[in-house]
Amino acid sequence: MTADSPISLGVFDGFSWIRLEGKGSFVNSPVLKALGEERIAAGETCLVVDLEACTGMDSTFMGSLAGMATRLASSDGGSLHIARPGERNRRSLEDLGLDFLMRIDPPDASWQGRVDAIRNNLVAPRAPGVPGRFERTRHVLEAHQTLAGINDKNARSFSGVVSLLEGEMAEKSAKQTLAEPGAKG
Repeated sequence: MTADSPISLGVFDGFSWIRLEGKGSFVNSPVLKALGEERIAAGETCLVVDLEACTGMDSTFMGSLAGMATRLASSDGGSLHIARPGERNRRSLEDLGLDFLMRIDPPDASWQGRVDAIRNNLVAPRAPGVPGRFERTRHVLEAHQTLAGINDKNARSFSGVVSLLEGEMAEKSAKQTLAEPGAKG
């Protein structure tokens, strides 16, 4: 694990384990999303996100979790498990209705009773490239669109953020188009 990525990973028989230390935020959620997508592409149907050492989560991080849960659920009954979220993080997930998308500390999970051994076998993932401004904005927008699509309450809560980010993306896209060779402007 590095200071840049307080996230570690382990691949086990039947599941992959992702552990976050510190705050789950828009800064480290692209790493979470990339790891989740990589494991899903490899055929994993159960991802476990360990939040015991997570001090809190922002909406972008929770939107990334929701996106992973949605992708897993659409792949042959896959599921996202949340391990040891603590009361504050559990409440944050429940407040957004995300507890209906993911299994929080499921008592029947194959990993229950092995958490310490699992954590002892985690490694730092390879460092992903630092996303540019456009990619970061797109990531934050996608996370909030996912949250807004969960229920009506979230749609109302995040409509302003989604609109603002959509406008920012449109502006950045227009600037990129004008900056391309051969573009007229």
